[in-house]
Amino acid sequence: MERKVIGIIPARYDSSRFPGKPLADILGKTMIERVYEQARKSLMLSDVIVATDDERIMDEVNRFGGKVVLTSKNHTNGTERCAEVVHKLLYEVDAVINIQGDEPIIDPRQIDILAEMLQDESNQIVTLKKKITDATLLDNPNIIKVVSSGSKAIYFSRSPIPFSRNFPKNQWLENSHFYKHIGLYGFQRTVLDKLVKLPPSLLETTEQLEQLRWLENGYNITITATDAESYSVDVPDDLEKIIELLIGVR
Repeated sequence: MERKVIGIIPARYDSSRFPGKPLADILGKTMIERVYEQARKSLMLSDVIVATDDERIMDEVNRFGGKVVLTSKNHTNGTERCAEVVHKLLYEVDAVINIQGDEPIIDPRQIDILAEMLQDESNQIVTLKKKITDATLLDNPNIIKVVSSGSKAIYFSRSPIPFSRNFPKNQWLENSHFYKHIGLYGFQRTVLDKLVKLPPSLLETTEQLEQLRWLENGYNITITATDAESYSVDVPDDLEKIIELLIGVR
């Protein structure tokens, strides 16, 4: 029997680099509406819900007819927000996919890949990676890099990993493989409940990457490659790229 997987989109109003980001206008639609529409295109999600701590975002989701749950303002990350939503649901779910609220053109096929992986209960946490072909991304701390062994993620970093000791940096891409992490996560429901009870870890605090907390506590992160690019909006200037891509699609 197919396991029930839902998508949750954490969306908070207060962003240090882009306050009110979910409500930013992108060619006549707010960012949160575009993310929601893309998530609804998934063939494998039984439901899509926005999780927010702000009534302005809740009002916007209600306006365009989406589902939304108002969550605590005290959460420190989207994972905690997802867990609260799951506990408030009036129905049972087997797994949850945390969909980034700042990727307005997210490819729904990426969501389906994770939903398919979550059909296997032994996959505690699932995520995606994409091969890096642009050397300028290696030193960009906002591009998270990942190394894996087989289908298991070993480490995530803001630094270029692995360190290609035998070659100068301008030859790294030619002589090694580097992958960026696609910030989309899927969790078994029972695992999600346990993750949010873990205290922050040393590596997490050092790199400011939540997934390192899970690895340090012995959880497996199953990772698979995707060819689809992801585009996040971190600052207002990033909207220009999204608009260019949307106009190109049209």
